[in-house]
Amino acid sequence: MLITGSILLMIISCLVIWRSAAGFEIASDYLGRKLTHGIKGATINAIASSMPEFLSTFFFLFYIRDENGFSGGLGITAGSSIFNLLIIPAAVIIVVGIRNPKITIEITKKVIRRDGIVLIATILILVLVVDQSILTPWHGLVLVLTYLAYLGYMIFSMKKLKGHLAEVAVIEMEIPNQSLLVKILTLRLECLVIGRRKLNTRNTWVLLIISTMVMSLGTWILVLGTEMLSEVMHIPILFVAVVLSAAASSVPDAVISIKDAKKGNYDDAISNALGSNIFDISFALGLPLLIYTLVYGDIEMDIGIREMSTELWMFLLITTILGAIIYITGKKLSRVKAYIFIFIYALFVFYVFGQAFGMHFTNRLSELLLSIVDWMESLI
Repeated sequence: MLITGSILLMIISCLVIWRSAAGFEIASDYLGRKLTHGIKGATINAIASSMPEFLSTFFFLFYIRDENGFSGGLGITAGSSIFNLLIIPAAVIIVVGIRNPKITIEITKKVIRRDGIVLIATILILVLVVDQSILTPWHGLVLVLTYLAYLGYMIFSMKKLKGHLAEVAVIEMEIPNQSLLVKILTLRLECLVIGRRKLNTRNTWVLLIISTMVMSLGTWILVLGTEMLSEVMHIPILFVAVVLSAAASSVPDAVISIKDAKKGNYDDAISNALGSNIFDISFALGLPLLIYTLVYGDIEMDIGIREMSTELWMFLLITTILGAIIYITGKKLSRVKAYIFIFIYALFVFYVFGQAFGMHFTNRLSELLLSIVDWMESLI
């Protein structure tokens, strides 16, 4: 029964996060309308779509209040980063290919080199941080400054570019013919806040703030479901967060990237995924860690969590380097590359489950099977 409840909570959280992502997408399009392609995806879109990871890390730390809480944040950001790196580009390629098989998806290799190098450097910095036995405010500050340096570089480089601006000043919204109650129940935030009025800076910020509040509720539910499933199945919270919670929190990234790709903004679609990873690894982990350690003191990391976290992030580092090579090989993103991305992600999931059950595989497998049997009996 507890497994059913935890899974239900995670499904509800995914739906809430997904619906609030629509408001984020409209707000980020409008607020980033004067940014050049590639930069918009790596900054405005990436920050907006990565709010679930940021909020989840915050809730994990301040709700659980120990190294397990931080490991939950590590798991959700690592899993989300791998999901963004592999599944989102694969989804973009497949969706665009289904809509129009003749379209060739080409991205600017400068975008890949720029964001890829920064992402690899950010992962290396984080590996050094998570390998520490005690986490202090300084570790959180280093991660935050890493992202601020990247953001400053992006703003500076945008001023030097003379390319065309992102053409999203006029945004069309589909207003469904539904009652107010239905719009509230289905979380049509863009309809409730904007409606048929024209977008402006004021109502866009209101939409962004309300979307954040709704997404906060969704991520809080996600944290509760993750902790419950971890306890019921006797699996470290790190491993539950790295696959299930990470996939749920990556919904906004996927939604924004796919919609950008449908508009033909392929640079934004891919740079959103890479920029989201940079934001997740540095700011979404760094700021909660900085605030938590300033309020409650240093975090003493368990040796087991340290080892698992380091292995996990080393896997991400290798995957990032491999993904970058696949990105820049050839002139376009083909379906073959999409299938390779999906295969690598399947290997990652297999690796995670192997780590979760490997040390005591027989006992853990028996416990898992018994839990599943109990769950099925509760449904009958």
